[in-house]
Amino acid sequence: MYEFRYHRPGTLEDAEKAFSKGDDPLFLAGGQTTLPVMKQRLASPSDLIDLVRIPELRGISLKQDTLTIGAMTCHEDVARSADVKSALPALAGLAGDIGDPAVRSRGTLGGSIANNDPAADYPAALVALGASVHTPSRVIAAQDFFTGMFETALEEGEMIVKVTFPVPEYAAYAKFPNPASRYATVGVFVARTQDGIRVAVTGAGPCVFRAGEFEKALEGDFSANALDGVSISPDGLNSDLHASAAYRANLIGVMARRAVAKLS
Repeated sequence: MYEFRYHRPGTLEDAEKAFSKGDDPLFLAGGQTTLPVMKQRLASPSDLIDLVRIPELRGISLKQDTLTIGAMTCHEDVARSADVKSALPALAGLAGDIGDPAVRSRGTLGGSIANNDPAADYPAALVALGASVHTPSRVIAAQDFFTGMFETALEEGEMIVKVTFPVPEYAAYAKFPNPASRYATVGVFVARTQDGIRVAVTGAGPCVFRAGEFEKALEGDFSANALDGVSISPDGLNSDLHASAAYRANLIGVMARRAVAKLS
């Protein structure tokens, strides 16, 4: 690592002040990506601002038809929460299948979506459920939040405070994990919301995206059989040593059918 100044503020205001005074500052959420990258000297922030001690960034609450999760809530807490299990069991299952116990105990919801790894699980859930990302100054719809590979709509110095999820009628997530990292080679989140059927795909492309063809097919007949003959073009999908674009395109259909079958 390169030399840096470490801060552990206790309030949002103190975190923002520390950021404003740094030459090249960086917020630290769970650190599951930031710290390894710093150890490899691929990133060299002047100031590292750890958000772990800010109480308003943690916690889970369920009020009426809205589930709220603080940005610094770790994956394990999401997976074990009684509120999440009752209102959104698909999200609890998704969180419980991220990485390994060490990653789940340190990694956070806010850190994951701010990093926006193309193979992360949470982006698919946020987009499929029509979630909203809250910062100290605004609310960003999930559909507009994820803008590209490792890119989001967050502005310089803007931090995530919480994410709100409208509780759907039902939802399911299915993924084909990389056996080593547990990241999604392809993951598909299917939900019936007040806006209709929404299908979001992660791992397959540079950024999470909705599968409109699958949504249309499921609106008419919500069954795995309704997806027979429906496919997504491999054009523009990721291709690497783990899976070709064509293989990922096929996996999208397979994972979508598995997700729907969970609800049938």
